[in-house]
Order: sequence, then structure tokens, then C-alpha cells
Amino acid sequence: MRNIALFLTYVGTAYHGWQVQKNNITVGETLEKACARVVGHRVHVTGCGRTDAGVHALRYVANFRTESSIPVDRIPYALNTHLPQDIVITDAREMPDSFNAIGSCVKKEYTYLIYNSRIRDPFYVNRAWFYPKHLDETIMQAAADQFVGTHDFAAVRSVGTEVKSTIRTVHYYTVERENELIRLKVCANGFLYNMARAMAGTLVWAAEGKIRPEELGAILESGDRTAAGPTVPPGGLYMTQLWYETPEVSFHVE
Repeated sequence: MRNIALFLTYVGTAYHGWQVQKNNITVGETLEKACARVVGHRVHVTGCGRTDAGVHALRYVANFRTESSIPVDRIPYALNTHLPQDIVITDAREMPDSFNAIGSCVKKEYTYLIYNSRIRDPFYVNRAWFYPKHLDETIMQAAADQFVGTHDFAAVRSVGTEVKSTIRTVHYYTVERENELIRLKVCANGFLYNMARAMAGTLVWAAEGKIRPEELGAILESGDRTAAGPTVPPGGLYMTQLWYETPEVSFHVE
């Protein structure tokens, strides 16, 4: 049985996230159907994360197992003929049996885009959050710095998938402005449900003066979701980088 890793990129606007669901179209289900047509049997595709409805991925990794002998370098071309235009396979690699797209992932980076202008740009609809009130990126960076390190992030997650622990390690959180576009980049060893979007909303609250950056430590310690900022819309969120470590293979997807 071969273990095939797929590297893909997708626009999530038309999908109800990654995870297969009974009554909604998802990225995972769409990919599973395409894989089945290519290898000639049903497959289960494991994704590197459960992206929410409307969330995008510039970089994403999934894996599935097959007895098909199709050459691995032909798999992207074969799959892309069976996939809609908003999902594209960029590469495929044969992996050791121990590789798992989610279990072998040791770090992830998400990027959140805010279009910060008084006048919206139609080309960023469902691609960035339009926010007309000016945001001070210096204040946002000061707040973002408080998230770095190992903390209990219960205060910035939504009730959803049950987890054993809400403690995570954030390796970096940067705020960059390029004209009207603000990029929030956060890298962690894992993310709780809606954590990246709640963190972004908290930075916006800090820029509005509703929270002082130095108060974020106490908010995290409290675990009180109502004390942090709102969960911002999904259309501005992208999975952008992934890091993998297994006994047999190590790589970085950027």
C-alpha cells in the first residue's frame, strides 16, 4: 500500500471547510471523489487541518493510501482534470508509511488579511476583511507580541471540537502593513477552533482602544472568551506555511 502526500492550494469560498460533511460540499469530499476516479477505488484523504467554511489555503497538505501503480509525478495532472478550478494539486510525493498529514505536522502558519481603507476594493471580496476605520499596526503588533509563547488559549477559541488541552505554543505573530493591506501572520504548534480568527479580532480591538496590549496576558490567564476580541470573518484567513517532522522525512511547505 502506497502512502501519497498531496500538496494543494484552494480558494475556500464555495466550500464548508475541509472536513467531509453529510449535507455540505467540502474541500475534503471534493478531493476524495477526484482521487477515487484517478486510482480506481474509494479512498480516505487526511488533511493537515480542519479549515472552516470560507477559509482559504495557499499551502495545504493531505495524504491517502492506494494500491494503484500510477506514477506519483502524474498524480497532480490526473487529479487536476477531475477537480474544480478553485482547488489545484501542485505536487505529489510518495511518503513513508508513518507519514500523516495532520499527525506529522509540527507547526502551522496562518495569515489573516485586512483591507484597511475607507473605500472597499471589489477584488478583495471574500479574500480580505474590509475594515474602513484606520487601524494602527504598531498597536496591533504590541498586542500580537503578548500571544507569543506557551499559553492557555481558551480565551481565544470558540466552542467546537473537543480537545484534551487548550495550551498551545505560538512561535511568532507579526503584523505587516502594505498600503491598505494589513497581514497578520501567526505560527503555532497547533490551533484551537477559530483561534486564529479570534486572535485577529483581539488585535483589532487593541487598535480600537478597547483592550490595552498589556492586558492580553491577564485575558489569556482568565480563559474568558468574552474578554477577548470577536471572531473575524473567515474570508480573510489563509493557511500559508507548514512544517513536518517524522523519523524518516522532514520538510517545510512555503
